[in-house]
Amino acid sequence: MLITKRKTLIYSFILTFLFALAGGIVTYTGISGYEAVKQPALTPPSWLFPVVWTLLFSLMAYSAAVIYDSGSSKMPKAIFIYAVQLTMNFWWCVLFFGFRLYLFAFIWLILLWLSVLIMLILFYRINRTAGLLQIFYLIWLSFAAYLNFGIWLLNR
Repeated sequence: MLITKRKTLIYSFILTFLFALAGGIVTYTGISGYEAVKQPALTPPSWLFPVVWTLLFSLMAYSAAVIYDSGSSKMPKAIFIYAVQLTMNFWWCVLFFGFRLYLFAFIWLILLWLSVLIMLILFYRINRTAGLLQIFYLIWLSFAAYLNFGIWLLNR
C-alpha cells in the first residue's frame, strides 16, 4: 500500500493542479478553435477530456507525493523530471490551443511523452506502484499524439 504524509500529499495536489488549472485556462480559451477544425476518427466527446485529465493529474500528484516522501537518494532527480513534464504539459496546451501550431505541438508532445517515460522509470525505481500509475498517463499521451497528428494532417 502506498502511504505518504498528509502535508506532502496536499502540497503535491495543490502544485499539480495549479499546472492543470493553468493548462485548463489556456485550453478553455482555445476550445472553440479546436472544435472548429476537422477531427480524426476516434475523437472522443469534449466532455471526456477534463474527466480523464483530472484522473491523470490526481494519479500524478499522488505518485509524486509518494516519491517525495520516499527518502530515496534518487528522489530529487525524479521530482525534477516530474516538474519538467508538468511544465511541458502546460506548454503543449499553449502551443496547441493557444497558438494552434499543430505540427509543433505534435513534436512537443513527443518530447513530453519521452519526459513522462523517463519520469515513470525514475518513479518505478523508487516505488514500483508510483511508477506503474504513470502508465495511464503514457497511454493517454499516446492517444493525444494520435489526435494531435490527425488534426495537423486534416487541417494543414
